[in-house]
Amino acid sequence: MSKMNAIGWFDIFVTDLDRAVAFYQAVLGCHMDPIEDPTGETQIMSFPADMTQYGAGGALSKSAHAGPGVGGTIVYFNCTDCAVQQDRVQDAGGQVVRPKFSIGAHGFVSLCMDTEGNMFGLSSMA
Repeated sequence: MSKMNAIGWFDIFVTDLDRAVAFYQAVLGCHMDPIEDPTGETQIMSFPADMTQYGAGGALSKSAHAGPGVGGTIVYFNCTDCAVQQDRVQDAGGQVVRPKFSIGAHGFVSLCMDTEGNMFGLSSMA
């Protein structure tokens, strides 16, 4: 059996999809696209992803089956310098919980809260 990465996809659950999309597009400087849910039960907006590349793709999801909140899982977004995206968080309606700090040989991270109450991280080597 070949070795694979542990994460193949992620969903960040939200209450207000339009607000959450605007927040992440502003902070990450990206464009999100809709994904059709064949069941019609969930509204999904995908982060930019190339599923043939290293890492995992993911989406913001509005569903009756799960909701936002701080829990045991944190998604970390890769950045060139996480301080750049961190500086966009408050203006986009979120909160910086722990500003950029060193994690030794693994670079730096910043912990933030989105507009929906989800904790997320920003990660960079610089």
